Amino acid sequence: MNRYFQVEEDRDGIVWLSFDTPDKATNVLTAEALEEFDTRLVTIAQSHPKGLVIRSAKENGFIAGADVKAFARITTPQEAQELILRAHDILRRLEALSFPTVALIHGFCLGGGLELALACRYRVASTAPDTRLGFPEVRLGIFPGFGGSVRSTRLMGHLAAMELMLSGRSLHPRAARRLGLVDHALPRRQLNNAARHLIREQPAGRRPPLWQRLAGTALLRPVAAALMRRQLRRRVPREHYPAPYALIDHWRRHAGHMADMYASEARLVPQLLTGKTAQNLIRVFGLQDELKSQAAASDFHARHVHVVGGGVMGGDIAAWCVLRGLRVTLQDRGPELLGRAVSRAHQLFRKKLRDQYLVRDAMDRLIPDHQGNGLGKADLVIEAIFEDHEAKQALYRDIEPRMKDDAILATNTSSIPLQQLGQGLARPGRFIGLHFFNPVAKMPLVEIVTTGDTPGDLIAAASRFTRDIGKLPLPVRSRPGFLVNRVLMPYLMEAVTLLDEGVAAADIDRAATDFGMPMGPVELADTVGLDICLSVAEKLADMLHGKAPDKLRRRVEQGQLGRKSGQGFYTWVKGRPQREKSTAGPDALAQYGDRMILRLINEAVACLREGIVAGADELDAGIVFGTGFAPFRGGPMHYVREEGAEQFFGKLQKLEYTYGERFAPDAGWAQLLEEEQ
Repeated sequence: MNRYFQVEEDRDGIVWLSFDTPDKATNVLTAEALEEFDTRLVTIAQSHPKGLVIRSAKENGFIAGADVKAFARITTPQEAQELILRAHDILRRLEALSFPTVALIHGFCLGGGLELALACRYRVASTAPDTRLGFPEVRLGIFPGFGGSVRSTRLMGHLAAMELMLSGRSLHPRAARRLGLVDHALPRRQLNNAARHLIREQPAGRRPPLWQRLAGTALLRPVAAALMRRQLRRRVPREHYPAPYALIDHWRRHAGHMADMYASEARLVPQLLTGKTAQNLIRVFGLQDELKSQAAASDFHARHVHVVGGGVMGGDIAAWCVLRGLRVTLQDRGPELLGRAVSRAHQLFRKKLRDQYLVRDAMDRLIPDHQGNGLGKADLVIEAIFEDHEAKQALYRDIEPRMKDDAILATNTSSIPLQQLGQGLARPGRFIGLHFFNPVAKMPLVEIVTTGDTPGDLIAAASRFTRDIGKLPLPVRSRPGFLVNRVLMPYLMEAVTLLDEGVAAADIDRAATDFGMPMGPVELADTVGLDICLSVAEKLADMLHGKAPDKLRRRVEQGQLGRKSGQGFYTWVKGRPQREKSTAGPDALAQYGDRMILRLINEAVACLREGIVAGADELDAGIVFGTGFAPFRGGPMHYVREEGAEQFFGKLQKLEYTYGERFAPDAGWAQLLEEEQ
C-alpha cells in the first residue's frame, strides 16, 4: 500500500518522488515509510529515468528526522541494530542508482532526513529563513546511525563533519553551501529548475579541501580526536552524555574505512540508544511534543500583537514575535524609551535572519508606538511592565476600553497571581498570563497562567499563539511563582545561603553543573538579575520558609544587580563572569549539590500535590524547558522515580534535622512513597 510517497514522471523523463507522511504536520522516517521508500526506489530504477528528485509535499519541511517515538519503544540493542542495518541497505540502494538523484530541501532537514539527502548525488536547499540542516542526534543521546557519519565526513571533510555532528547545531542553507553540505542554496522558486539543471549537466561532485581530507588519515586522527575530546570536556561530561565521546572514538578508529564505519554505527548506536541517557533524552523529546500538542484545539492566530512595556523583557517579546512573522506595535511612556528596544531587536534580526532584506522587512513590522495607537487593532495585547500589581491594574483600566472586543489581554507577570491582577477588569474572561523567560530568544517555555475561571478556549488560543511564535506552552495554575519560579527559587536561595556560610561561588556553581545543570545557580541569579530574584523571593517568602538571604538584599541595595550592572555575586566583563577555579573536594561538592537540588525537588513535589500543573509529565517538561534541569535525568519527578523516592525522602529528613524547616519534606512525598511500595 502506497501511503507516504507520490511518484510523477515529467516529459523530460525525470521522476519526482514526493514524501507526505499522512495525518502528520511533518515528514518522519518511520520504519513503514522507509520500507515504502525502498519499494519505490526499486520500481523507479526499473523504469530507467533520466534522474530522480526527492522532495517534500509538505509546506513546513523536507524530513524532520527518524521516528523518535519508535526509539522509545525499542528495548534491546538487537532490535535497534536491525532497524539501523535495514536503513543502511535502503540508503545504499539510493546511493547506488545509476542515474543522478537530487534532494530538494526546504524547511527542516534534520537527522535521518539529512542522512537520506546525503545518499543522493546532489542537494539543493531553499534559502528561506526556516530551512535548517543538521544532525541533532547527540541531543537524543546517540549519533547519526543511518550512514550519516560516513557520508558527511566524505562530503564535507572530517573536521567540519565532526563539528556538525558533535555540536548538534543546525546550519542555514548558505552556511551549508559553504561547507559543501549542499550544492546550491537558492530561493525556493528556483529549486525545481536547479534540480533539472543538475540532472541534465551532471557536474562532478565537490571534494573537501586537502587539509580536511588529511585530518582523517591514520596518522592525524588520534591527534585530532584528542583535541576534540579536550574541547568537549569543557562543555559536556562523559558520565552525563556519552554519545559525543562515542562518536569521537568511532571516528578515530574507523574513519577512512567505509565498511568498518557502517559496522561501527550499527554496533555503537544501538548500545547508546537503549542506555539510560538516551532513553531519558528521548523522554524529554516526547514531553516537548506533548507541550506542542496543547495548541491543537484552537484556530486562533494573532496577526497583530501590541506589547506594553519597552524594557528588556517587553522589547524582547516584541522582537521575537516580529521575528516569527507577526506585526507588532511596542508601547512605552515616550519615544526615547523605545530606542533601546528597537536597537536590541535589530541586533537579534541581524543574527537570526542574516539577510539585509529580511532584516529590513522585520524592522518594518516592529512599530514604536508610545501613544498606544496599535491597541485598537491588535488581536493580542501583552502587558510587560514592572512587577507591581497596582501599576498593572492602573494600566489595564487605561487600555482595556481601547482594545478590540475579541482581543486577548495577557500579562507577562512572573509571580503575581492572576486573581489579584484581574480585579476590576470589565471582561476578566479574556485575561490570561503569558509568562516568558529571560532571555526570550533562547528560553523555549512560556507558562500559560490560568485560574479556575479561565475559559478553555482562551487557554487553547494562548497555547496556539505560543506555538505560532515557536515556543512551548505549559498551562499552569495561578499561584505565587506559578511553576518554574516557585521551583527554581528555593534552589537559588539555598545557593545564596551557601554563600552566606562562606562557600565560594565557584564551588557552588561547580556542584550544580556536576549534577548536570547547564549553569550554576550563582551565575544564573546574576544573569536573571538579583533585583528580580529578590522580588520573587519576597513574594514567595512564606512558601520558602523564611525571608530572602541578607546577602542578596545587601547586593540589591548597593545596586549590584548582576550581569546587567556589571557586578553581582560575580564581576562581569564583556558579558562573562570572572570566577576563581573551584577547589572543593568531591564530598563537599556532593553535599552542596544535595542541599540545592533537594530543595528544588521538594518544591516540585509540593507543586505536583497542589495541582499547579496537570501531572508529573507536565511538571518535568516545565522544569526541564524552563530551568534547564539536567535533561539526561528526564525531569525531576522522573529522576525521583528512577532513583527511588525513599532515598530522597530520607536525605530531606536528615537535612531538616541539620538545617531546619526549609528542608521539611512536603506532604506530597507520602503518595510517592506509597506508589513506590
